[in-house]
Amino acid sequence: MKDITRKMPAFEPGSVWLVGAGPGDAGLLTLYAYEALHQADVLVYDALVGKDILALTGPDTILEYAGKRGGKPSPKQTDITERLIALAKEGKKVLRLKGGDPYIFGRGGEEALTLAAHGVPFRVIPGISSGVGGLAFAGIPLTHRETNSAVTFLTGHDATGEVPNMNWEHLAKGSPVIVLYMAVKHLATITRHLIGFGRAKDEPVAVVFKATTEEQKVLVSDLEHIAEKTEQSGLKPPALVVIGEVVQYQETLDWYGRFLAGQQAAED
Repeated sequence: MKDITRKMPAFEPGSVWLVGAGPGDAGLLTLYAYEALHQADVLVYDALVGKDILALTGPDTILEYAGKRGGKPSPKQTDITERLIALAKEGKKVLRLKGGDPYIFGRGGEEALTLAAHGVPFRVIPGISSGVGGLAFAGIPLTHRETNSAVTFLTGHDATGEVPNMNWEHLAKGSPVIVLYMAVKHLATITRHLIGFGRAKDEPVAVVFKATTEEQKVLVSDLEHIAEKTEQSGLKPPALVVIGEVVQYQETLDWYGRFLAGQQAAED
């Protein structure tokens, strides 16, 4: 372990590291992310970064919240990026920490392009995306030889907050497994699009809430009823939606759900 950390890149003053914090569980941080948390002068973090991860910062690290949550007052992206630039220009070691992976629906690409345009040195540290790690904790294999050899990832809303304008027919007919980020708000519309273009109404679907955390919940239904059941559940985002035959394995492979149940039983 010491040999690995000695070879870590230096976190230089005046630079920004764009780092993925993974899907939630602090144990899923990369070694680079862990070291960056200890070395950063300033941590600018988003809404999906949990308290366990924030607790790993150094004693003198300044924490600045820059989270975005749908339907709630949030800082503008331009303001966040300008803050990163300003802190770097002050000679700070700036850690921009994002849930999941910085580049997968995380706007890390926009931030990196702006940093580059202003001559600010930066490094990108990948993280485990919730669409991969979250499903593994939910008991759903992203691919399985008997069900699918392809996966489609998409966001449940576009830059304006509306349902994405895409070729729903090709998606419905061409992708055996679909993983949707940030899709709860428009889930009823999305499922209607898919069914309207020939997707089977009885195809299994799962919604994974607060993946990899102690509050994780998994709701399983079919394509026709999942939006209604999700609304009735009262469960709130963050959530992932996965559509496809891989969901059939969830009950058998739900190792984390059984772990949480055992933990709760022990506490009782």
